[in-house]
Amino acid sequence: MQDWISSVIRYGKASGWKYIEIRNSVSFPDSIPVFSTYCGHNLDLSGTEESIYAGFRDSTKRNIKKAVKEGVTVTCFTTEESTREFFRLNCLTRKEHGLPPQPFIFFKKLYEHVFSRGFGFIALASYKGRNIAGVVCLHYGGKAIYKYGASDREYQHLRANNLAVWEAIRLCIRHGCKSFSFGRTEPGNHGLMQFKSGWGTKEETIRYYRYDLKTDAFVRGQPYGRAFYNKIFNNMPASLSRVVGEILYRHAG
Repeated sequence: MQDWISSVIRYGKASGWKYIEIRNSVSFPDSIPVFSTYCGHNLDLSGTEESIYAGFRDSTKRNIKKAVKEGVTVTCFTTEESTREFFRLNCLTRKEHGLPPQPFIFFKKLYEHVFSRGFGFIALASYKGRNIAGVVCLHYGGKAIYKYGASDREYQHLRANNLAVWEAIRLCIRHGCKSFSFGRTEPGNHGLMQFKSGWGTKEETIRYYRYDLKTDAFVRGQPYGRAFYNKIFNNMPASLSRVVGEILYRHAG
């Protein structure tokens, strides 16, 4: 085992950790089990806005144009008020996905330590005075990442998400970023992979390795699939779902 891993294992045991997770390592032999595998999508921002836009799939361009034609507008913010608006949209999206939402304190900390210091922003798409979609984007050292996206499904036909992402990309270009990551995606989530590939991205494999400090061994993860609790959160009242989120994401405070 490599010396640096042995050092981390010793430190983890002394600190009372349960496990160590190593991401995107390409130097491990095949004999070490992979805990989980994801797909990553990255967009090269080294060109001009025009050349980057030209690399989008035709359907992505049509969706952007549709949003503009329908009167959707996008504004980028770094305020606490915009953070609260994104939180509202995120609660709707997490319920749709059958997951409890992160508590507001989680996003407030992002505002206090990231947005307010110039390392990120929220792009909110609005229609007739109502915010209907949003994107949280973080950037540092010439690299940007599309961290969270949320929307009101009632307005999905306006394709506001596409316009919000495009405006976020444009702002990152103006900030001098050279790459824009769309984050990780489970291999079975074909709809999301289709969405991310439509932006002219380059796909890569992201491997996670997990070392269990109790058993002193690398372990393999469980197969992907819809968890039993997803349906529960699908049908749970939004107010109750927020309470559960406060409990489950307590560490975010």
